[in-house]
Amino acid sequence: MKRIVYSFLLSLTFLHVLAQAPPNYYNGTATLTGAALKTALKTIITNGHQDHGYNGLWTGYQTTDRDYFYENDGTVLDIYSENASGADPYNFTITSGQCGSYNSEGDCYNREHIVPQSLFNSASPMVADIHFIRPTDGKVNGMRSNFPFGKVGSASYTSLNGSKLGTSISAGYSGTVFEPVDAFKGDVARMIFYFVTRYETQLSGFTSGNMLGSSSFPGLQTWELNQLLAWNALDPVSPAEISRNNASYAYQGNRNPYIDNPAFVNQVWGTPVVDTQAPTAATNVAATNPTSNSVSLSWTAGTDNIGVSGYEIYVNGVLYSTVTGTTATVSGLNPSSPYTFYIIVKDAAGNSSLQSNTATATTLAGPAGGGSCGTENFENTPAASSGYATQTWTNNSITWTATDSRTDQTINGKAITVRNGNLTSTAVSGGIQTLTVTAQLKFAGSDGSLNVEINGVQVGTIPYNATTPTTTTISNINVSGNVIIKLVNPVTGNRVAIDDLSWTCLTSLATSETAKDKSAFTIYPNPVKNHELFVKGENLSKISKAEIYDLSGKLLQNISNPFKNSNKISLQGISKGVYIIKTDMTSAKFIVE
Repeated sequence: MKRIVYSFLLSLTFLHVLAQAPPNYYNGTATLTGAALKTALKTIITNGHQDHGYNGLWTGYQTTDRDYFYENDGTVLDIYSENASGADPYNFTITSGQCGSYNSEGDCYNREHIVPQSLFNSASPMVADIHFIRPTDGKVNGMRSNFPFGKVGSASYTSLNGSKLGTSISAGYSGTVFEPVDAFKGDVARMIFYFVTRYETQLSGFTSGNMLGSSSFPGLQTWELNQLLAWNALDPVSPAEISRNNASYAYQGNRNPYIDNPAFVNQVWGTPVVDTQAPTAATNVAATNPTSNSVSLSWTAGTDNIGVSGYEIYVNGVLYSTVTGTTATVSGLNPSSPYTFYIIVKDAAGNSSLQSNTATATTLAGPAGGGSCGTENFENTPAASSGYATQTWTNNSITWTATDSRTDQTINGKAITVRNGNLTSTAVSGGIQTLTVTAQLKFAGSDGSLNVEINGVQVGTIPYNATTPTTTTISNINVSGNVIIKLVNPVTGNRVAIDDLSWTCLTSLATSETAKDKSAFTIYPNPVKNHELFVKGENLSKISKAEIYDLSGKLLQNISNPFKNSNKISLQGISKGVYIIKTDMTSAKFIVE
């Protein structure tokens, strides 16, 4: 647990005295509410504001953001790495820990604009306003990018202190959001309240970033305002915030009124609705269209007094993902396996519905290899943005990270455009035999090629040009087990859009396939000749059913008592290719020539 020294406890009362603003600082606000109060506070906190420039923040942090409240060791108090209830994963020294370059958490800290500077074109004095710019871990700052703050359902990234990036389940917004840990949610809310107050007359000229409003009042989009009001109530002003406000006033000459007087929040924007009512359960859950590795789900929506924020999908009793619609495809399943599915409805306050009805399905028999392992169509990428940053998203249980990339270009629908970076997957099971992808040069530049790496080894290249999208397949990659797919743009300055990425499993064909028990049989010859499949083995006459599938899991033939009178099956009408025969005892793969 954190060490809070005795001297700090003794000085806590004194600290609250220091938290008081100078006499008469908030004169004229006593009878005001709503927009009028917000405008009065804007005038007060604009007066005296001294702009020390962007580089001046490093000096300001020496007094504003030191940890004398948790470890009490004077290291940087970083809201993206601080563990408020245990040991920190790492710490930064105030002067020597500045970024610099970084690759991992703990490398260095930089200057995090809680309201992204891309929204106001990095203009002054906003770009250097210490009241909403915190020293934070460079890696986590980069992952947060310019996404708004909200409540995450399905996380695509989680920092070492538990901050998350992922799909929003905040009521009214379904894009990508960043969620700090509970101990600093109020801090974030009050910094954003400060920003939309201090700069209320300039908001109409800023980009919204799916968070800011276009008018001085209320100054925020409705969904973001509601979420921040809830966080403000959840996480009241802390001694660390009070100390930071005082130090920021000494450094910059103005204050955050919502730290000095927390009641200002509700006096300006109203009291947040406390939601304790659970949503109704989803109904009519149905599992359909099974393949060898996926099942489609649909259900009737639940309802909520304020609003449903998402639906949790449970597979065999384990949380699989959270979605915002009423349909989903569960992928990554095992072939020939039974599964159960149910839905839990969630609202933005975290209330959960009762469990829905349970649906069941059994996946089809699947190939040991050679079938489609996965696809990525880039439709889950973050909201369209022309800024270059690290983009992260999850689709089909695979998390993708694209560095130095933008999300506003298209090929076949949404695409990811990589400049001086790469596109990388998390580990994918099933191995890889071939990979197909479409690429196109955007804007100025020269024709070139992307490098394709599997587990860090280059296996081929993907050409691109500016005229038309080019689709390329790399064959004979032949890497088994778990693989990490990486597409690298090696040409500095070329901006290359990537779309419709797919790959096949690794095929390992043999002349026969024999299981280890007496229920097994051997196909001969393999490849099959003259469209007649012969088998040999024990207990063949006891096999009651045989099914022939293609590698997509489509059932082609269903034969009762296939070996009652002979040891062969006719494959007339089946074209050349690789297939699976599944019986009530075992299964095997074969080739038709």
